[in-house]
Amino acid sequence: MSVSVFLLQPVDEGGGDGLCFAACFYCTDPCADFYFGVCILQADSGGLFVGTGILRVVWSANRGRPVRENATLTFATTGDLLLRDADGSLVWSTATSGQSVARMTMTKSGNLVLFDGKNTPVWQSFSHPTDCLLLGQQLTEGMRLTPNASATNWTTNDQFYVTVRADGLYAFVQSSPPQLYYQKTVPKSGNNRKTYMIMTNGSLAIVASSSSDDVSSPLGNSEINLTAGGMMYIRFESDGHMKAYRTGTYFKQIDDRRINLGCTPVTPISCAATAMQNHQLLALSNVSYFNYVDSKAALPQMIDEESCKKACLQNCSCKAAFFQYGGNDTSKGSCYLPTQVFSLQQNQMEVTHYSSSAYLKVQTTPSPSGRKGIIAGAIVGITLAGVISLLSVIIITLIVIWRRYQLMDDGDDFGEVQGMTTRYTFEQLKVATEQFSKLLGKGGFGTVFEGQIGDQRVAVKKLDLAGQGKKEFLAEVETIGNIHHINLVRLIGFCAEKSHRLLVYEYMPKGSLDQWIYFRDANMPLHWHTRCRIIADIAKGLAYLHEECRQRIAHLDIKPQNILLDDNFSAKLSDFGLSKMIDRDKSQVVTRMRGTPGYLAPEWLTSQITEKVDIYSFGVVVMEIISGRKNLDYSRPHENVHLISILQEKARNDRLEDLIDMNVDEMQIHKEEVIQMMKLAMWCLQIDYNKRPQMSVVVKVLEGTVNVETNIELNFVATGPAILCNDEKLAASAPLLASHLSGPR
Repeated sequence: MSVSVFLLQPVDEGGGDGLCFAACFYCTDPCADFYFGVCILQADSGGLFVGTGILRVVWSANRGRPVRENATLTFATTGDLLLRDADGSLVWSTATSGQSVARMTMTKSGNLVLFDGKNTPVWQSFSHPTDCLLLGQQLTEGMRLTPNASATNWTTNDQFYVTVRADGLYAFVQSSPPQLYYQKTVPKSGNNRKTYMIMTNGSLAIVASSSSDDVSSPLGNSEINLTAGGMMYIRFESDGHMKAYRTGTYFKQIDDRRINLGCTPVTPISCAATAMQNHQLLALSNVSYFNYVDSKAALPQMIDEESCKKACLQNCSCKAAFFQYGGNDTSKGSCYLPTQVFSLQQNQMEVTHYSSSAYLKVQTTPSPSGRKGIIAGAIVGITLAGVISLLSVIIITLIVIWRRYQLMDDGDDFGEVQGMTTRYTFEQLKVATEQFSKLLGKGGFGTVFEGQIGDQRVAVKKLDLAGQGKKEFLAEVETIGNIHHINLVRLIGFCAEKSHRLLVYEYMPKGSLDQWIYFRDANMPLHWHTRCRIIADIAKGLAYLHEECRQRIAHLDIKPQNILLDDNFSAKLSDFGLSKMIDRDKSQVVTRMRGTPGYLAPEWLTSQITEKVDIYSFGVVVMEIISGRKNLDYSRPHENVHLISILQEKARNDRLEDLIDMNVDEMQIHKEEVIQMMKLAMWCLQIDYNKRPQMSVVVKVLEGTVNVETNIELNFVATGPAILCNDEKLAASAPLLASHLSGPR
């Protein structure tokens, strides 16, 4: 990651030594795209930016439109703050021209503010939140938080958003219409003038106030305790959860942008006699440990809480003390003293029927290499989808150092797996891609680069697998390497070296389908027979995954961006990063919501899915190919945003021909064939997945050996309330299933 900063401002109370807010330009290697925003970073005692510090972006001006190198940020004499791309085109502005703007300031709370000559705020970043809410910042009625696409992709993820209305907080899955998955209301009153969400140190509150200035005595205050003192900001994550990030001096994340790797101590625990005098225990109340299931792991005798803590302090190999007891009686309980600490979880006495406390050992005397003021890796996970109010699981995830060593192994201890594709070194792929200089695209699972190996052009994907172990990675490479079909992008090789995980795929010269079906001047519209062949190729690729593999494979993210074209416009499915294997004897797989808004089948709301979700997505893609437009197109009038809703209306009124792509006259010549293809899409779009055809049947329809079902419901859009299921209960009824790797985009 690279960053250029200005307007450094030390963080206000709770920020920790050396932490600063700053206006910044930032990017990730190879730094083809740049963004302007507000960052939290480390500075030295003189206030100079420390380049090796952890960077956190808490506000972005241009998430939806990155700029290139040599872009400019100008504080114009008219009072506007202007961001222009390298070609001079305007990307973003504060729109404050003519408002007598005199100066720009970064506050100690992280608010970028433009003031006029009377020192009155004219514009502030706090009024235009992106995915974060800083300490003291208000999310008022009409404002939204929308997440980034992923931890490594700063573009906007439109799948979820959270907003405030007059009666409380609401979270939605983006669709047409949006589908509610969480709400937190506040009491209504005729005197309410303002409703807002605010983060204070220790809680997140939804407030209904009697005055825009009177926040200290709200009429209604629906507070969600976060149990994390020293909180700094809350981020709405790409999985639809909110996480609160707090400050501290004891732990730091191994990798801030790959939070699943967990944390490591800022100052390692030393067993030297003098250092042991500075060991202390960091108390965490109502926290339990998974090892409680093994009663033999506890000390052999029942002891009191203080004796348990003392035993840990006297044993240098002890990394934490966990005390399990009944009710409020701490005079007798079970004491666990692990030498390695993994994930912790919040204890709910009404469920477990016991009480529990945790005490993490920390070294209070910093080593010379230690740094203060690093935002702690203790992340309080607040799941908006029903878990906010309960905080049922707090993932603190203190993965110890051996986990990092496992990630950083050198690769020599793993031989070739029988039947596996070619293994490349990281250096070989650097040379093949000319130092990863030819960017093809970015996705939620990594970045794709063009390369050349011998006389063969390839697509090399650098994966972000959030700490996946090498054995698991190699097992998945072996699986995906053994899947061969003319309509699936072929895996040529891979790299598993230290922390590097890369996949090498065949190169698809025509790029992805979305570049051809949405009419653009650069590419001529596709002829009808080419569109038919592409539809048939997609169907054959899916039929192979669903019905011809040893285990059924649900792709889970069928969309034009994941359908690649060769020189002859033959289509191949790519990007298996979300896919799931389903055992032949299982009728459904339980998983979290995933995929892309606009292509999600209705049954995602129940968290119970089959490969039939791909068939619904296939129906959406077929309609996009036929109509030449996106399913969700917000540039159109409100009533025309959602293509499948329009299809539903046109089908009921017998006006399907209105949806035929008007950019190609040939489409009208083949109108009857086009309408038959629409009817096939409608069969695939049935709300009840049991009424959708198998992909092998779809292939037969396209080959002309089977007719389209005529007795179908003309209802393709789920309009009922969201069904919220307890993921933990559902997961208990199904085996854990391995995820496939992400192919090229």
